[in-house]
Amino acid sequence: MTEQPALTRSDLGTPVPTAAISDALVRLGMQIRAAPVHVVPLVAGALLLGPAIPVRHAGSVDVFLEVLGGAPTGGVLVIDNEGRDDESCIGDLTALEVVAARLAGMVVWGRHRDTAELRRIGLPVWSTGAWPTGPPRARARHADALRSAAIGDQLVTSGDLVAADDDGVLFIAMADAAAVLPVARAVALTERSQADRVRAGTDLRTQLAFDEFLRRRAARPDLTFREHLREIEGAIET
Repeated sequence: MTEQPALTRSDLGTPVPTAAISDALVRLGMQIRAAPVHVVPLVAGALLLGPAIPVRHAGSVDVFLEVLGGAPTGGVLVIDNEGRDDESCIGDLTALEVVAARLAGMVVWGRHRDTAELRRIGLPVWSTGAWPTGPPRARARHADALRSAAIGDQLVTSGDLVAADDDGVLFIAMADAAAVLPVARAVALTERSQADRVRAGTDLRTQLAFDEFLRRRAARPDLTFREHLREIEGAIET
């Protein structure tokens, strides 16, 4: 693969569905780095793409206020609260401060509260769910509190890009974005076009020349459907 220059924060463009990004990563032979399956959006329909702003919570919001001081516009606050189920670590005031800092959203490895207010604020938030009680006390601060966040088994740094939607959350190295995002956008565009044609009356089997694939596979049993799709520039699998 030809090496491409890394994208800057201003080059990212509009958000891309995580399904298309995942397909692009597979096509390019890159690792898929995802948040755990139970990190879910608070409100359906949000679509997010922005540089990660990692932070490790230790029972006090001071760490959020500190990291937001130098946060880039359009960034995503990625909060590591160790996936704890016994406390919430963000609520409406944190969300309002994130909005004031002109960030795009939050991804929380842990729980939130003030759910109704968060919905009214409208900031895209992904978390492991709601819990009414906050931290009972402050804990020892992590040495890398402002430099990294562990989200499940993924270590996220400021060198990562965050993509999130109703399907989940992905982390992509910013250095790989110039290669990944154009492929992901092409996948998304192809699938939208195919969906439009199905709605207009041309079924997917016709579009993907499925009968031809069956004939070819009969003559060449090792032919995979994915190979066929790539040859005809179709999309439904990677």
